[in-house]
Amino acid sequence: MKIKPARRVRGRLRVPGDKSVSHRAGILAALAEGVTRIENFSTSQDCASTLACLVQLGVGIEREGTSVRVFGVGTEGLCAPASALDCGNSGSTMRLLAGVLAGQNFASELTGDDSLRSRPMKRIIEPLELMGARIRSEAGRAPLRIEGRRPLKAITYRMPIASAQVKSCVLLAGLLAQGRTEVIEEGGPTRDHTELMLDWLGVPLETSRVMKGDAVSEHFAINGPVSYAARDLFIPGDISSAAFFMAAAIMLPGSELELKDVGLNQTRSQILGAFAELHADVLIDERHAVCHESVGTIRVRGGNELAPLREGQSNVLRGSLIPQLIDELPMLSVVGTQVRGGLTIKDAKELRVKESDRIAATVSNLRRMGAAVEEYEDGLKISGPTRLRGASLDAYSDHRIAMAFTVAALIAEGESEIAGAECASVSFPEFFQLLETLVER
Repeated sequence: MKIKPARRVRGRLRVPGDKSVSHRAGILAALAEGVTRIENFSTSQDCASTLACLVQLGVGIEREGTSVRVFGVGTEGLCAPASALDCGNSGSTMRLLAGVLAGQNFASELTGDDSLRSRPMKRIIEPLELMGARIRSEAGRAPLRIEGRRPLKAITYRMPIASAQVKSCVLLAGLLAQGRTEVIEEGGPTRDHTELMLDWLGVPLETSRVMKGDAVSEHFAINGPVSYAARDLFIPGDISSAAFFMAAAIMLPGSELELKDVGLNQTRSQILGAFAELHADVLIDERHAVCHESVGTIRVRGGNELAPLREGQSNVLRGSLIPQLIDELPMLSVVGTQVRGGLTIKDAKELRVKESDRIAATVSNLRRMGAAVEEYEDGLKISGPTRLRGASLDAYSDHRIAMAFTVAALIAEGESEIAGAECASVSFPEFFQLLETLVER
């Protein structure tokens, strides 16, 4: 993909349905009793992988565009698949479905592409085996061969790393367990889409917060086994997808952008706070709730100098902020090149085991564009402001790297070329098409 510099971005649009919420909607609808109509379902390849796996497990699914009907089979109605379940590039599909399959009375196998098979799965294998499932893997990586148990044993599980996927995996297994399954989360809050959706569907979920000195832990508990009735769902626009357009707008003077019906979940919208801390002109309007998820309109204007709100403040993202910004960090690294004082990201070692090593990929591409970057084991430090130059870039088969550096190319001097940019379709097939409707050159 060849990208020419832009003068500004202007316009209004709706981004596709949230990928994280769509995964959960498809899976929980499949386990419900009755028919669920899901509106604004994600158009991503990742979420298509989730639906395809559910079909293999005996779930009836009808899809027309972004509208999906799921004919739920209940928590005990899934069937043994005739072949391995292909999760494609989707870690969410694999980790969430593993929780469901652990509580079935049949064997199954979860696999995926080369990237997914290289990513760590021990983090879900350990709690599921404690619950009674037997899981064979290749050194803690996919393919995962799961021999389910019904019912699973309820456990109390303290997560060693902050991960919404691990938390959701154990809670989904808890639907199929005998007794009280509790997940304890430390190190800051992670995405709470599973908890909100369970509540919307009428599944009792206990939540509490425990303080010990300065340390805070979040507790989530579910009493299984649980059955529940189907209920229609609406998927808000994906804020992680919206963030790419927002970043382009705040870095290009004269830009005016309106994004409608974007999800504003408090565990996902920290990107808005990060932009505000850099003095970007970002406003939220028309906020309301849909299926317990917060939704609203985001308005962005370019032209403000990007710098800390308070003089002397360091531009450092670290600690409990990181799990809430994990998908946006490559894009924020690009923005950091335009910030007075630059930007430092720490405590983000998790980026090393995403679809690519996102720290190494980000550092490599930024250096090709002329940015001064220091690489750490758990992050990076970007000097700024820097005038980027067009360059030959690599998407590293990673959708978020492809989109982050498309945005970088818009503000660079000269044309850039991104090898493998088509991988953006994993999460956002319409990205380049929508971007072209906004760009003015």
